[in-house]
Amino acid sequence: MNPLFVDPDPIWQRLRHEADALVARESLLGAFARSFIGERSHFEDALAAILANRLGEMALGASDLHQLFLPILARTEIGNASRKDLSAVVERDPAAQSLALPFLHFKGFQSLQAYRVAHFLWNSGRKDLAVYLQGRIALVYGVDIHPAASIGFGILIDHATGVVVGETAVIGNDVSMLHGVTLGGTGKQTGDRHPKVGSGVLLGAGAIILGNVRIGDGSKVGAGSVVLADVPPHCTVVGVPARVVGHPRANEPGLSMDQAIEDDGED
Repeated sequence: MNPLFVDPDPIWQRLRHEADALVARESLLGAFARSFIGERSHFEDALAAILANRLGEMALGASDLHQLFLPILARTEIGNASRKDLSAVVERDPAAQSLALPFLHFKGFQSLQAYRVAHFLWNSGRKDLAVYLQGRIALVYGVDIHPAASIGFGILIDHATGVVVGETAVIGNDVSMLHGVTLGGTGKQTGDRHPKVGSGVLLGAGAIILGNVRIGDGSKVGAGSVVLADVPPHCTVVGVPARVVGHPRANEPGLSMDQAIEDDGED
């Protein structure tokens, strides 16, 4: 048995407790909370169920998707990444007052977990199915992540609408990004053509990073900026095109979520 399935799993236990509290507060959501948490046997089962319900359609229904998703999400490295992503939402987003809230409702968290399934399928040679899921994720959540992209753990995609991540993009651990972020190419180039984002990075709303450029660890990209060249580690960049204006006060702005740039002056 996968050790993640053996209680106590603190994330899963907290989710079950919060689902019970949700039912007590709002009886109309009782069937919803029970279906996706209360009646499930473990975290991965619940996550597979909520994703399958969101992404299922007439041609490929929720039941088939649940059977597809569950063994993939149950892989230790994927289950651990999902838990770290969920914890990241609660730790960094003041709107997330519980684990159950992003788990059941937030499209940033859910779309990222669905990408993790598609990424596994892509790397397993099931590219047609991976691209199918990419399309469903984009249609349902408004988030377009190519299944070949590489994304670490502890990721927060806040609000998420309009996020685009290209095929050869790489995102490190403990990164936070807001809505409208684009990690794209610069034209018709083939091969390795998308950005590489280091760990602990904060990407502000509407930030656009184009081409095979490197965003160094612990850097901050201001909202609405367009990055066309490498950003050194622990630098703050803003503008169109983006330029270095200082250094984040936090070593990992992706964790601190401090989007202000006024205090990031040169030392």
